[in-house]
Amino acid sequence: MTRPDRDLYRPCVGTMLINADAQAFVGKRIDNKEGDWWQMPQGGVDPGEDLDKAMLRELGEETGAHAKHISILHRMEEELYYDLPPELQGKLWGGKFKGQRQVWYLARFTGADSDIDLKAHKHPEFCDWKWVAPSLLPELIVPFKKPIYETVVTAFKSYLSR
Repeated sequence: MTRPDRDLYRPCVGTMLINADAQAFVGKRIDNKEGDWWQMPQGGVDPGEDLDKAMLRELGEETGAHAKHISILHRMEEELYYDLPPELQGKLWGGKFKGQRQVWYLARFTGADSDIDLKAHKHPEFCDWKWVAPSLLPELIVPFKKPIYETVVTAFKSYLSR
């Protein structure tokens, strides 16, 4: 299989954030009015930004969780790619990218639920959140990202049972 042209895909980090019960954080996007879709935190990596720092920054922006409550357990080595659906291509990210290339993390949240604050950032992305069994993640995400979530759940499965 041919590797996609990296320049056509926005660099991104994603995080499966789990609590002490190995349940995964998902947020309901504010901007998705079309369905009952939930996603794990993810976001763009700035040019030259360290991936670990980008992941912690994105988690802070999207969940309000402080880095002192985050413990990185694992990072996938390979980037995962997805294409935006045709109706979204050219509309997001200034039309520069056809999708995203993501590095996924597994991280443990050691804080209390009250340490989650979706309004901590001036531009919140989620309007609601909950903890769910990781096996449910592929069913909660928008359909075009389902293969990514299936891969992430499989990649982190052995770490979740420790």
